[in-house]
Amino acid sequence: MSIVQEFKKFILRGNVVDLAVGVIIGAAFGKVVASFVSDMIMPPIGWALGGVDFSDLAVDLPGKMKDPKDPTQMLPVKLKYGAFIQAMIDFLIIAACLFGMIQVMNRLKKKEAEAPVPPTTSEKLLAEIRDSLKK
Repeated sequence: MSIVQEFKKFILRGNVVDLAVGVIIGAAFGKVVASFVSDMIMPPIGWALGGVDFSDLAVDLPGKMKDPKDPTQMLPVKLKYGAFIQAMIDFLIIAACLFGMIQVMNRLKKKEAEAPVPPTTSEKLLAEIRDSLKK
Protein backbone atom coordinates (compact mmCIF):
# COMPACT_ATOMS: atom_id res chain seq x y z
CA MET A 1 0.00 0.00 0.00
CA SER A 2 1.43 3.37 -0.96
CA ILE A 3 1.91 6.23 1.46
CA VAL A 4 -0.76 8.26 -0.32
CA GLN A 5 -3.31 5.45 0.07
CA GLU A 6 -2.39 4.98 3.74
CA PHE A 7 -2.73 8.71 4.35
CA LYS A 8 -6.11 8.77 2.59
CA LYS A 9 -7.30 5.83 4.70
CA PHE A 10 -6.06 7.59 7.86
CA ILE A 11 -7.77 10.89 6.99
CA LEU A 12 -11.08 9.27 6.09
CA ARG A 13 -11.35 7.37 9.35
CA GLY A 14 -14.26 8.67 11.39
CA ASN A 15 -12.35 9.71 14.50
CA VAL A 16 -9.88 11.89 12.56
CA VAL A 17 -12.70 13.73 10.79
CA ASP A 18 -14.59 14.09 14.08
CA LEU A 19 -11.48 15.52 15.72
CA ALA A 20 -11.00 18.03 12.90
CA VAL A 21 -14.64 19.14 13.14
CA GLY A 22 -14.27 19.45 16.93
CA VAL A 23 -11.16 21.62 16.62
CA ILE A 24 -12.83 23.92 14.07
CA ILE A 25 -16.00 24.26 16.14
CA GLY A 26 -13.91 24.79 19.28
CA ALA A 27 -11.94 27.60 17.65
CA ALA A 28 -15.13 29.29 16.48
CA PHE A 29 -16.70 28.85 19.92
CA GLY A 30 -13.60 30.39 21.51
CA LYS A 31 -13.96 33.48 19.31
CA VAL A 32 -17.64 33.79 20.22
CA VAL A 33 -16.87 33.52 23.94
CA ALA A 34 -14.00 36.03 23.65
CA SER A 35 -16.30 38.51 21.94
CA PHE A 36 -19.03 37.85 24.51
CA VAL A 37 -16.65 38.53 27.38
CA SER A 38 -14.94 41.60 25.90
CA ASP A 39 -18.09 43.17 24.41
CA MET A 40 -20.91 42.06 26.72
CA ILE A 41 -19.54 41.13 30.15
CA MET A 42 -16.53 43.37 30.77
CA PRO A 43 -18.13 46.74 29.86
CA PRO A 44 -20.88 46.46 32.53
CA ILE A 45 -18.34 45.23 35.08
CA GLY A 46 -16.04 48.14 34.20
CA TRP A 47 -18.97 50.56 34.40
CA ALA A 48 -19.95 49.17 37.83
CA LEU A 49 -16.36 49.67 39.01
CA GLY A 50 -16.39 53.34 38.03
CA GLY A 51 -15.66 53.37 34.32
CA VAL A 52 -12.73 50.94 34.21
CA ASP A 53 -11.72 49.59 30.79
CA PHE A 54 -10.17 46.21 31.50
CA SER A 55 -8.39 46.05 28.17
CA ASP A 56 -6.39 49.15 29.18
CA LEU A 57 -5.43 47.94 32.66
CA ALA A 58 -1.67 47.57 32.79
CA VAL A 59 1.33 48.28 34.99
CA ASP A 60 4.33 50.01 33.45
CA LEU A 61 7.52 48.16 34.33
CA PRO A 62 10.83 50.00 34.60
CA GLY A 63 12.79 50.00 31.38
CA LYS A 64 12.04 50.34 27.70
CA MET A 65 11.95 48.03 24.70
CA LYS A 66 12.36 48.65 20.99
CA ASP A 67 9.18 49.16 18.97
CA PRO A 68 8.96 46.23 16.50
CA LYS A 69 7.45 48.55 13.88
CA ASP A 70 10.04 51.30 14.33
CA PRO A 71 13.28 50.03 15.97
CA THR A 72 14.52 53.60 16.48
CA GLN A 73 11.70 54.26 18.96
CA MET A 74 11.52 52.88 22.50
CA LEU A 75 8.29 51.74 24.17
CA PRO A 76 7.49 51.19 27.84
CA VAL A 77 7.26 47.61 29.07
CA LYS A 78 3.68 46.92 30.17
CA LEU A 79 2.24 44.15 32.31
CA LYS A 80 -1.30 43.90 30.86
CA TYR A 81 -3.24 42.30 33.68
CA GLY A 82 -6.62 43.54 32.36
CA ALA A 83 -6.27 41.41 29.21
CA PHE A 84 -5.27 38.49 31.45
CA ILE A 85 -8.46 38.93 33.52
CA GLN A 86 -10.51 38.86 30.32
CA ALA A 87 -8.71 35.71 29.14
CA MET A 88 -9.38 34.02 32.50
CA ILE A 89 -13.09 34.83 32.24
CA ASP A 90 -13.06 33.43 28.66
CA PHE A 91 -11.46 30.25 29.98
CA LEU A 92 -13.96 29.87 32.83
CA ILE A 93 -16.94 30.25 30.48
CA ILE A 94 -15.53 27.72 27.99
CA ALA A 95 -14.67 25.30 30.82
CA ALA A 96 -18.20 25.61 32.24
CA CYS A 97 -19.73 24.95 28.81
CA LEU A 98 -17.52 21.90 28.27
CA PHE A 99 -18.35 20.63 31.76
CA GLY A 100 -22.06 20.95 31.00
CA MET A 101 -21.72 19.19 27.64
CA ILE A 102 -19.77 16.32 29.21
CA GLN A 103 -22.36 15.99 31.98
CA VAL A 104 -25.14 15.71 29.38
CA MET A 105 -23.16 13.19 27.33
CA ASN A 106 -22.44 11.08 30.42
CA ARG A 107 -26.15 11.05 31.34
CA LEU A 108 -27.08 9.98 27.80
CA LYS A 109 -24.47 7.20 27.85
CA LYS A 110 -25.72 6.07 31.25
CA LYS A 111 -29.27 5.78 29.88
CA GLU A 112 -27.96 3.76 26.92
CA ALA A 113 -26.09 1.43 29.29
CA GLU A 114 -29.18 0.96 31.47
CA ALA A 115 -31.35 -0.05 28.49
CA PRO A 116 -31.97 -3.82 28.51
CA VAL A 117 -30.15 -5.88 25.96
CA PRO A 118 -32.62 -7.51 23.54
CA PRO A 119 -32.63 -11.31 23.73
CA THR A 120 -30.82 -13.24 21.04
CA THR A 121 -32.62 -15.55 18.63
CA SER A 122 -31.56 -18.63 20.59
CA GLU A 123 -32.81 -17.09 23.84
CA LYS A 124 -36.18 -16.36 22.18
CA LEU A 125 -36.43 -19.94 20.91
CA LEU A 126 -35.54 -21.36 24.32
CA ALA A 127 -38.19 -19.15 25.94
CA GLU A 128 -40.80 -20.38 23.43
CA ILE A 129 -39.85 -24.01 24.13
CA ARG A 130 -40.03 -23.38 27.88
CA ASP A 131 -43.42 -21.70 27.57
CA SER A 132 -44.80 -24.50 25.37
CA LEU A 133 -43.61 -27.16 27.86
CA LYS A 134 -45.40 -25.35 30.71
CA LYS A 135 -48.76 -25.69 28.90
